[in-house]
Amino acid sequence: MTVRTEHPITPREGVEAAVAAIEDLRGRELRVLDLRGLSEATDYFVIASGTSDAHVRGIADSVVEKLHRRGARAHHVEGLPGGRWVLLDFVDFVVHLFHPETRSFYQLERLWGDAPEIKTGA
Repeated sequence: MTVRTEHPITPREGVEAAVAAIEDLRGRELRVLDLRGLSEATDYFVIASGTSDAHVRGIADSVVEKLHRRGARAHHVEGLPGGRWVLLDFVDFVVHLFHPETRSFYQLERLWGDAPEIKTGA
């Protein structure tokens, strides 16, 4: 995938900023999956859990704000009011933030088991 011109940062820089925002608010079970070559839709999935609906919403707000400060804007946001599963689509990468029960139910890591995991600082 190519970097869209409205994004002043690369997809990898966006992923790193999202990871930093998640780590700042103590998101749990943080994983980054490299989907390049496996998906036409996006290059990376960033997946993490919060401890409650409010925690998930707080992490999502932090990710959006941190990326906004870097000039990147979410193309699409889903689930923010509920906080069970928030999806932040930045086109070249997608951030999935889950309540633990919801994450266990959907098992995105298992669904994308062929995707290599990128190690994060956490």
